[in-house]
Parts: sequence; structure tokens; C-alpha cells
Amino acid sequence: MTDGMLPDFLDDGVVAAWAASGAPLVDLLRQAHTPGRLTGFHRGGRAAVLVTEPRHVHQVLGVGGDRYVKRSHRARPLLGNGMITATGEAWRSQRKLLQAMFTGRGVQRWEHHIAGAAACVVDRWADRARRGEPTDIAEDVQFFTVDTIWRSLTDRPLDQETYVDLAAVQDIVAALPADVGGATALPPEVETAIAALDERILRALADARVRHRRDDTGAGSRAAGVDREPGPGVLGRLLDAAETDPAYTDRLIRDELVTLLVAGYESSARTLTWAFVLLDAHPEVMERAAVDASAVEAALSETLRLYPTGWLLPRHSPADETLDGWAIPAGTDLLVCPYLTHRDPEVWPEPDAFDPGRFPSRSPLPPGAYLPFGIGPRACLGTRFAMREMEVLLGALLARFTVETTGPVGEPVFGINLRPAGPLHARVRERT
Repeated sequence: MTDGMLPDFLDDGVVAAWAASGAPLVDLLRQAHTPGRLTGFHRGGRAAVLVTEPRHVHQVLGVGGDRYVKRSHRARPLLGNGMITATGEAWRSQRKLLQAMFTGRGVQRWEHHIAGAAACVVDRWADRARRGEPTDIAEDVQFFTVDTIWRSLTDRPLDQETYVDLAAVQDIVAALPADVGGATALPPEVETAIAALDERILRALADARVRHRRDDTGAGSRAAGVDREPGPGVLGRLLDAAETDPAYTDRLIRDELVTLLVAGYESSARTLTWAFVLLDAHPEVMERAAVDASAVEAALSETLRLYPTGWLLPRHSPADETLDGWAIPAGTDLLVCPYLTHRDPEVWPEPDAFDPGRFPSRSPLPPGAYLPFGIGPRACLGTRFAMREMEVLLGALLARFTVETTGPVGEPVFGINLRPAGPLHARVRERT
């Protein structure tokens, strides 16, 4: 390539026709996608470049993580200034505080919460099996992931009333723009849902502050001779931070909790739903996973390849840059698309086929070829937590139950995340 060349840009008429059709952004990206190439287009008066080739992905998110930034996070109306939307020194400080809780051995402190939440779903399925009633897998795994993260945040199990308020996050997320340049105004019902969520979070914060003070004075459960659960939960640690760091106001603590809630349940719930869709179509894989923990992990890894919930990762170039010999002018948006990267036939033979045998990979993958949780400095902090909770639940359910879907699977919805439309009804039976 010649240094300083611009990427090929789609004809403006093609982009205009796509926009007028009301088709999802992924349709345009599929049309633009040429393996090994960068493709540009204009939308809303802004230049954007589609990034799918692994080495380009690595250059943008990995080694270029400090040069290509988040312009204005699409979820800011919901997340505020939490860790995902924060930038600069604030982001570094917030990530440092939370990192130890969700990486390395820190994940072990949440094992009892994961196990407790999984047991609730196992009991629910056992009841459904006894009654011969179908269940909605999408709803079940969502309750599990919300329960797991709520226990980890507050050291309290999830009740139904709290679940209703917290699960409204999915409707809020669905109303957010999936791509750069989207609309920023939120419907009134979404504003109402955010207000209900805020009320629930602030109530939990007030309760945690009372317990926090009681524990500090030696009263409460310790005085009664009751062993405390391993902890404290995330909320307790944020309250500890607030005692020495004035940045941790109630508003920032709220933003961090909502950020962890969204990041901690949405992706895992969608991945588990997709896993059951794929396993139902491949019963031989389901049977292997029922008796082999490594097969469970491989099935989840392959599910994340085909259906990465973070299917589109927008970045922005605030200064003139050069990407693999191509000029990236200041002000350009870069759309990294894991959904297409994971279907690169140069890396993944028969890329549309569900084949858990790809994992673990027999040889190292090219940098940037597999990024269900992102890569580089902005990679998901909760990767190990998410994988662990999904492995625990999927392994427990498959070991005890056979699963057969009873209705059609909805088409993929390419919103701010990638999910199947509608419920996933299934009949579950106890294994004999």
C-alpha cells in the first residue's frame, strides 16, 4: 500500500439507499466487508472506516488503544460516568479500584454467589420438569445473571421486585443507538425506567451504608456471632473508597453499580441464550457438554465467536493517523466489528459453522482475530467472572436436564448488543 492513501469509500448513493431502507447497520457492514481491506463510508456527515481484518483490529484496539478513543459512549445516558464511559485519568483510577475484584484470584470471592444463583435456576427447572411445563430459557438465564451480579454487588440475593426494576435495563439498552452518529434522545418510557433503576440503586446504597457503619462499629452480624459471607461486596468496597477519595460521590457510585450491572448480566445472559440455541441444533455437542466441563467451555467459546454480544466497537481518531499505510484523517470514526472478524475465512474455516472443536485452538490465533470481550487496555474487566458464571450454570443445567426447544428461534437483533429476538421456550426433563 502507498503511505497516505485513503480507504476505499462506499458510494454515497449506496449509503443513502441503505439509510432510507431502515435496515440495521450490520447490513451495510456486511456489504462493505472485504477481507483484508479497510472500507470507508459517510453517515450523517461523518467519515467512518470499517475495521474487520485481525491485524487492523489489533492496531486499533491493542497497540493503538491510546490513540483511537471512545468519542462519546452510546450508553452514557444510562451509565453516566462509570468505568466504561470514563476516559483519561478518571478511567485509570476507576479501573484500578475494580480490577483486583474481577481478575486473577479475585474472582474466587464471588464463587459462593455464582453457586447460589445457579442453584435457584436448577430448582426452577426441576419444578418445571416435575410439572411438565415449558420454560423460557432467555428469561431463566437473565434472572440468573442479574441475581449473580446483584449478590456480588450487595451481598444480597435477588428478589422478584428488585429483579423487575433491574431487568428493565434490557429495554433501556435496546433503546440506545447501536452505532456512532445515532440519535441521542430517549423515549419517555426509557427515562421512566432509568428513574426506577436509579431509585432501586440508591435504596441499595443507603442500605449498604447502614450495614457498612454497623460492621465498622462491631455491631450487627458479627456481634450476634454470625459468620459474614466472604466479602465485602462491590458496593462495600466502593463505600470504603468514598471515605478517602472525594471523587466517589453517591452519583459516581451509582454510575459504577449500573455499569457493573449492565456489563455483568447483559452479555452473559445473551451468550447463554445463544448457547442453548446452538446446542439444541447440535444435540451431540449438548451430550458431550453434559459430562465434560471442557466441552462446556469450548461450546461457550464457539458461541462467543459466532455471536459476540459486543458485535460493534466504535472508536474515534482525534488526530491524523495512519493505519497499515492508509490515512485516517482526524475526526474519523472507526467501527471495529467482531461479528465480521470472527467470520474471517482466512482464520476460521467454514466460519458460519458451529464447531466447538476449534477451542482450545491448536495453534496461536493471529492477534485481533478473537475478541468477544475486546482486547487492549479497554478489554472487558469481567471476562473471567463472565466465563466462570456461564460455565457453572451451563454445566449444572446440562448435567441434570435434557433440553428441547419448543418454538422458533427469533432472528438476531443487532442493537447495542447482539441477541435473539423474543423468548426461547423449551421443555426440560430430568436425566435418568
